[in-house]
Formats: sequence, structure tokens, C-alpha cells
Amino acid sequence: MVKSTTSVTKIALLSLVLACAAPCVKTQAQSAPDTMSQNKFKPHGQLWGYAFGDYAYKDHADTVGGGRGGANQYTKVPQSQSMFQFRRIYLGYNYDISEKFAAEFLLAAEDNFGGGDLLANGKFAPYVKLANLRWKNIFPGADLVAGQVSTPAFPMMSESIWAYRSIERTVADIRRTPSFDLGLTLQGRFIPKNDNFGYNIMVGNGSSARPETDKFKAFYGDVYAKFLKKKIVVDVYADYQRLNWSPGFHHARNMIKGFVAYTTPKLTVGVEAFYNQITADDIDTKVAGGKDTVSNKSMAASVFVRGRIYKDKLGFFARYDNFAPSGNIDNTKYNTDIPLTSQYDPNTKEQFITAGIDYTPIKNVHIMPNIWYNSYTNVGPHNYGAANNGYDMVYRVTLYYVYGK
Repeated sequence: MVKSTTSVTKIALLSLVLACAAPCVKTQAQSAPDTMSQNKFKPHGQLWGYAFGDYAYKDHADTVGGGRGGANQYTKVPQSQSMFQFRRIYLGYNYDISEKFAAEFLLAAEDNFGGGDLLANGKFAPYVKLANLRWKNIFPGADLVAGQVSTPAFPMMSESIWAYRSIERTVADIRRTPSFDLGLTLQGRFIPKNDNFGYNIMVGNGSSARPETDKFKAFYGDVYAKFLKKKIVVDVYADYQRLNWSPGFHHARNMIKGFVAYTTPKLTVGVEAFYNQITADDIDTKVAGGKDTVSNKSMAASVFVRGRIYKDKLGFFARYDNFAPSGNIDNTKYNTDIPLTSQYDPNTKEQFITAGIDYTPIKNVHIMPNIWYNSYTNVGPHNYGAANNGYDMVYRVTLYYVYGK
């Protein structure tokens, strides 16, 4: 009887334990999916943009005229002209579709005084600058990007470290090396989880935002390395594009460029240099009669420094560029020289200088008094602007602000 009572007692105690435990098990079972749902990826996006413009006054204009500065922004602006102007307005949207896929879209309105992004009435013409889909980690350490995307030329490295696109383009950008193009890009790291050593390889139309009009493609590529906790950055870049490849006339361009920078939050110093060749680009009239097709070769170097004067409120920047043809034009042999790609002027040496102060009253708002100077020295045939030298000088107060970031 005692044994039976003990068994009954044990059974009762076990039933009580199971009854008490059941709600806990049920609660845990119900909460598990909730925890999982909280950790589950949710598609999300971000609207962002920035704008920059100035009040500018052109104190001096090149006396030779004719726009010897090519695509430089103040080349054809007359002396003593003053301007309130926006030079760029961006509106972008980035959207993470999943853990593996992301989309990027960017509308841009840019002045491009050289005759690019304006309507017939002179108003800004917003256009699609970026529109692409990124397949993340398509293989370890690499993303595949399809669509209209930034090229490896300078936007991802030298331009971001220079950090003052609101003041002026990089030296390669001034010569109209494409900053974006429509195609396929592989962006990767040599060591998957280490972003100190990487590469970018791209094949595109070579026409930026314009539709493809020929059968030739543009090829871009760079490799980069970062040392001393990313304080020293080294980047080597090259590109190649056929422009016309008919029998007896092989017209192409290619660039080799290097970039080195020492960068810290308080001080950054950088050097960028390129060698550019456009094969069969110049139609030269000979003194003795007849014409020759000559390759255009040019070189450039840019040195810049930027830093902080007082905390995050006041900074400074300065830059010097030197652009020069390589001297392949024989002035004793030719009377005139006509480049087929006018943005690469083979007849004029240029020296560019800018310097200014960066006042930041709050984060993402910059007010920057600065000077913009570009000089021209003719080195082409003597009847191409004769031996005249000249320069453009502009005084500005630049406003740059970022929103959505």
C-alpha cells in the first residue's frame, strides 16, 4: 500500500512538472519564429544627394581666345563676368534588394560649360548618370556590377581622396577620361576579407550616358594597395578604346595613370600623374604641302594637399596641375594641327592652381572661398595662336551641401 501510494505520488509530481513546463515550451516555440523574423533581411533603401555652386567673378580671361582650355569650366567665360551658378545637383537612390543584390540610381544636372549637359535654352538637363545592379560576393571577395556605373579611372580612388570635386575635377577628369560608363564591372579583393589590396576591371561602351554608336568597346582596369593602416594609398590604372579602326586608319586612345597619397583625418597629400596617347588623332598640314596623320601624346601631373586648421570647422586645400604635350609636334614641319578629339588639346601647355578655405558650420555644409587659375602656353604650329601666352583667373565663394547621408 505504501509502495502504491509512492507510485501515485511520483506520477502526480511528474504530471505537475509537465503541466508547468508546457506553457514555457509553448512560449519558446512561439517566440522562436519571432526571433528569426527579427533577424531576417528586410529590403531597404536610401534617398540621398548633394549640390554645389558658387558666386564667381572672372577677373582675367585668356587673351588668345578660342577656348584654349578645352573642357575647363571657365574657358569661354568673358572677363569681368560675375555669376551665381549651380555646377552640379545630384539626386540618388540606393536600394538593397536582398543580402546578395543591390541597386543604384543617380540623376545628375551639371553645367558642363564646354557644351555638354545643357538644354538648347541653356537650362540644366537632368540625365541618368548611374543605374546598375550589384551582385554581391558573386565569388569570394568580388562583386559583379551590371549597368551604368562609375569607372575605375578616378571616382573610386583619387577623386574621393582629393575630396574637393566641388572645387575642380581631377586632372584626368579635366581631360575627359570617362568617369562612368555602361557595361560590366568586376570589383574585387585579392584577399576576400581584406580590403587593403584590390582591383576593378570593366568593359563598357565608352560613351558614358550616350547610346552606343560604334562596334568598339572601352576597357578599364586598376589595382590598388593600402599600407600603414590605410594611411598610404597606391593605385595604378590603365584604359584602352578603339575610336576608328578602318583599313589604313587606326584611331585609338589609351591612358596609363598612377596615384599615391598619404591620408589622415588631419592632413592629406596626394600625387596623380598620367601618360595619354591618342593614335592617329592629329591631322597636320605640312609646310611643304600635303598632310600627315600624327599621334597625340600628352602627360600631366597633379599635386594636392588638404587638411584641418581648427577641429571639424575650418580646413584648407591647395592643388597644382601641370599638363603638357610630349613635344611630338614639329613646328618647323607643320603649319596647322587639327585634333580629331578636341578635349585633348595637343598644342597648349597648361598650369592649373586652386587654393581655398573650407568653413564647415555644421556637418555636410561647406562654404569655401577659393581662387581658380589656369594658364596657357602655345607649343603647337606658329599660326595656331602664334606664340601668345594667356591665363584665366576666377575668384569664387563655393557652397557645397549634402543631404540624405
